[in-house]
Amino acid sequence: MSSQPAGTPPQTNTFSRRGMLQAGAIGTMGLSMADVCALRSQAARSGDGSPASPKAVIYLFMTGGPSQHDTFDMKPDGPAEYKGEFSPIQTRTPGTEICEHMPMLAQRSEHWSLVRSLTHTDSGHDRGTYVMLTGRCDIPSTFRSSLPQGSDWPSIAAVAGASTQRRQNLPTSVVLPEKIYHSNTGVYPGQFAGLLGSQHEPWMIEATDKPHAYHSYSGAFPQYLFNLHKGEPSDKRDWRFEVPHLSLPEGVLNDRFKRRRDLLGIVETQQKALAEHASARKYDRDSEAAITMMTDSKVKAALDVRSSDPKTLERYGDNSFGWSLLMARRLVEAGVNTVQVNLGNFGSWDLHGNNFPLLKDYLFPPTDRAVSALLDDLHESGMLDDTLVVMAGEFGRTPKITHIARNIYKLPGRDHWAPLQSVLFAGGGVQGGRIIGSSDKDGAYPASDPQKPENFASTIYHALGIPREAVWHDLSGRPNHVYLADPIEGLFT
Repeated sequence: MSSQPAGTPPQTNTFSRRGMLQAGAIGTMGLSMADVCALRSQAARSGDGSPASPKAVIYLFMTGGPSQHDTFDMKPDGPAEYKGEFSPIQTRTPGTEICEHMPMLAQRSEHWSLVRSLTHTDSGHDRGTYVMLTGRCDIPSTFRSSLPQGSDWPSIAAVAGASTQRRQNLPTSVVLPEKIYHSNTGVYPGQFAGLLGSQHEPWMIEATDKPHAYHSYSGAFPQYLFNLHKGEPSDKRDWRFEVPHLSLPEGVLNDRFKRRRDLLGIVETQQKALAEHASARKYDRDSEAAITMMTDSKVKAALDVRSSDPKTLERYGDNSFGWSLLMARRLVEAGVNTVQVNLGNFGSWDLHGNNFPLLKDYLFPPTDRAVSALLDDLHESGMLDDTLVVMAGEFGRTPKITHIARNIYKLPGRDHWAPLQSVLFAGGGVQGGRIIGSSDKDGAYPASDPQKPENFASTIYHALGIPREAVWHDLSGRPNHVYLADPIEGLFT
């Protein structure tokens, strides 16, 4: 395998025109980006290259870890201490039931399928988040909780962004509406580019005006913000979700712009200077994309979701969950390939206590509405076939309901449980109405067709059209396979 400088798009060992175009073997073949775009266009016209329609992924990460028992893999005939307070309802797919408190998703089951057998071994938030955001169970010995490092594995968003062709001169991957942040310890690793290099950092759209307070307030503000421990509505009404403050990834622009800056401020005060500077100097693709993000009125309008018409806001839910998913949909339409939406600040789904009222009153309503609106919008616009929507957390939760920490929580809940979780897949070629894998009678372990985070990540890469032989290169030039396992069988055919 040929050596390749760090930071270049993934390449393969096959040098047919089809393989070259799919893998983006730019450096090895001596091709400029203009050459590649021209060849891709020619191949699409001849039916011998990448599909004409672009592929995209929206990854909904349910921070804290939702319960499989209380969402998509209910056990209504199990012991009372396992099955909980909710009942299942029938979806539009005969034989498939989900929680009664997600009626809108139940009516859209023709668009989605479930994997009920995703499993790994890391039941801590830090390591579980790392595993599910990188799609790798092999956590390096250098891993440090709440300390992102250059030695970390790159996130799925970073690998996907580096492995796909830029569209409309926009970033290939975006994370919103804020980083996953534990207020007691700091920013969690696994969200960033790590060994892939800072030039491939996903663009972090910080749409909230402050880091959310884990162990204090959670959920979709303002209507669905709650106090995690007391299980009551929050009186914090001053959190704002605005046209986001975008931070420049390190290494994107030259030294003049390496400090992390507020992009809106740059737009408002230096737009003319940037345009002049861009014409006077040669910028690489990332620099051009940064300028596009700062100066393109269409992109800025896509981010300004709060100004949407009232009917749209009502469909998505006029809250941070709805605003985030509407923003994700608009960014994909504008040309971003991969969008990760952190669905809730850190801890929102971490219901060791007060599990049932918090799910019923605060988490299910905005999630059910926003995800359903997203699927409707993508379907009605013709984008769903080429946009994979994935919904997962860092792990599932214990089959048995627990009453720990009585001095903290008023009511019982469920604890962390990595051996099993349910994951929803929709669009992107997924055949709707299917159930992949199953759990045992207690909903504790896979009973059939177990899937690992590596299979999960490969499913995302497959939906994006990344070729199976693609690799990414770390900062020392060493190649690493993009695919570490097969995509989940049965979803696409």
